[in-house]
Amino acid sequence: MSLADSQAPLCLPHLPLTRLPVKPLPQGTIDTHFHVFRPDAPLNTPRSYTPDIATIADWIAFADRLGISRGILVQPSVYGRDNQVLVEALAAFPDRLRGIVVIDPETDPTEIARLDRLGVRGVRINTRNKGGLPLTAAETLAAGIRDFGWSLQLQISPDQIDDLAGRLPHLGVRFVIDHLGFIPLADGAWRQHLPALQRLADNPGGYIKLTAPYRLTRERGYAGFAEVVRALAASHPDKLLWGSDWPHTELWSDMPDDADLIDRMQDAISAPTPARSVFIENAEMLFFGR
Repeated sequence: MSLADSQAPLCLPHLPLTRLPVKPLPQGTIDTHFHVFRPDAPLNTPRSYTPDIATIADWIAFADRLGISRGILVQPSVYGRDNQVLVEALAAFPDRLRGIVVIDPETDPTEIARLDRLGVRGVRINTRNKGGLPLTAAETLAAGIRDFGWSLQLQISPDQIDDLAGRLPHLGVRFVIDHLGFIPLADGAWRQHLPALQRLADNPGGYIKLTAPYRLTRERGYAGFAEVVRALAASHPDKLLWGSDWPHTELWSDMPDDADLIDRMQDAISAPTPARSVFIENAEMLFFGR
């Protein structure tokens, strides 16, 4: 084992579902953010974590139990630009899955077209993990994916949000911000970041994932998360996406309960119309138009 590998700690396993959410998910719910891992797939070096194995069959069982009809499989940083595990999952469930890959910014259009036929609908930029593409790749990637109608999926830090609000609209592609842009929730810090997120969503192509509150605060009750969700649901209900972030990688304590996460999300989105937008319609338009 290399030094880089030894410094990539093993994630906790996800918790099995011991109950269902208090209120069932809307029929047709789409999970827009999850990862899968295959036991024998080579891992990237260096990397930020070593995943606990959770396969596409595991996610299908998870989704079936919760009533999730379709999903968007996101390439994890630990596989770098090797999208084989993702591609195999798309091939196994072509009607149920779409994918977000990580590719070289100079990838040939014929390769992008091949991935498109397999169900890929976007490219991920990840500035927070080893093995991810940098923000400087956005312009080149946008030029390559524009004709295919793909989106850029961005895992960024809060201090990059203001810069993005000015840069992204000029790229000519739709873009999706992972995990609320990682804005901090503790002590009401979210209030200073919320307007910048709303400016991103003001753009015709700008979308935000309401995912992973445990990445935004260490408080068990996720104080502030519901307030952010309610504010965004009131101002931009057509620009929000729900995702499970299953199997909750890069956690070494306090593994969340999925039914609890869904309960909290549904409590924060009380009106029927925004709920259908967030759980179904926005994702359907963005990823399943063809």
